[in-house]
Amino acid sequence: MLPDPHDPRLTERVSGTDQDGKPLETSVTVERPLALFLNSREIVTLMTIGDYPECLAVGYLLNQNMLRPDDVLTGVEYDEEAEAVVVRTGRETDFEEKLSKQTRTSGCALGTVFGDIMETFEDIVLDPDAKVHTSWLYALTRTINTTPSLYLEAGAIHGCVLCERDRALIYMEDVGRHNAVDKIAGYMYLNDISPAGKMFYTTGRLTSEMVIKTVQMEIPVLVSRSGFTAWGVELARQANLTLIGRARGNRFVALAGQERIVYDADPATVGDEPAGAQRKAASAGS
Repeated sequence: MLPDPHDPRLTERVSGTDQDGKPLETSVTVERPLALFLNSREIVTLMTIGDYPECLAVGYLLNQNMLRPDDVLTGVEYDEEAEAVVVRTGRETDFEEKLSKQTRTSGCALGTVFGDIMETFEDIVLDPDAKVHTSWLYALTRTINTTPSLYLEAGAIHGCVLCERDRALIYMEDVGRHNAVDKIAGYMYLNDISPAGKMFYTTGRLTSEMVIKTVQMEIPVLVSRSGFTAWGVELARQANLTLIGRARGNRFVALAGQERIVYDADPATVGDEPAGAQRKAASAGS
């Protein structure tokens, strides 16, 4: 599954001027509100580009511990006109206390992590025998960074990719990196995809939020073309998550879980990142 940068719902063409005062026309990413309901309760309104709303809703609830592994979904209903999605479960839910304990994170578009997430974080055991080959990393970064995407077409967006060995399986994008990862979490849940043998790639920073959500998904390896935050590194080491950042061309830095890395490729034979991997429009920022 790959992004469609030419989907007319996701970008708009706008006119302006460049640094020399010359007129130009460029693509900008669209964002729109999506109200998320769990059964009869409104949980949150997310700002999103609007694709895969069902995956985003389910993934958000999973990553906030609002859906339990044993929950039975009885329906996921998206109303485009109302800009709302309703997730229905077989049991009644009551999240007043959980909703009162949310913490703002550094995720763009106002990421949140609820209080009890950290209470379960320490209980998750990631596969200690998982491996990541440097040959896979080099192949993946080359493929992902040159795949047609909104990231390259319009900027102001983040991409997340579920990978297996040197293959990109699912590529999702959104204005916030937490939305993109939630879409993948929801897609995995709705399609019964196991985290075993998987890696997670993001274009965004390796923050505490990205680490927490990757661990919640039980994926043992997290890779980014961007840098790290100190808390993100600390949490990755605590969870035994392999954390690899600044992955561009033939370069990367690993700050946690290095024992999973198999150095089976010579960086000198890989080459640097191609010019086509740079964004065409506005910077995606944080």
